Amino acid sequence: QEQLVESGGGLVQPGESLTLSCAASGFPLEHYAIGWFRQAPGKEREEVSLISYDGTTYYADSVKGRFAISRDNSENTVYLQINHLKPEDTARYYCAALSGLGFEAEYLWRALQRRDYDYSGQGTLVTVSS
Repeated sequence: QEQLVESGGGLVQPGESLTLSCAASGFPLEHYAIGWFRQAPGKEREEVSLISYDGTTYYADSVKGRFAISRDNSENTVYLQINHLKPEDTARYYCAALSGLGFEAEYLWRALQRRDYDYSGQGTLVTVSS
């Protein structure tokens, strides 16, 4: 059974860093792009980052310079490092898998925005507060 499980969220103070994990099972991660999006109460869903099957990365303008996405196919895991956390980063963070072989990162980013992905997880909650 295909599954994505996010972890690593928690309560952190502004300025701190956090690394979220997205563990995949039941499908060959190396053939998929993985995107991260977040949902905060009362706010629009926001796509924040994506890493394609070939390692190409994509970031929303709002998080460039603070977020870093990476993948370890041997561990079937994708990571999202968030630096210099701000209160406005408070949200539930989700990862999603998109069939990605042969598609460019920008195309996959648009697919993520259209919610045209194959699998997604239950999310992990990040709360930034002093």
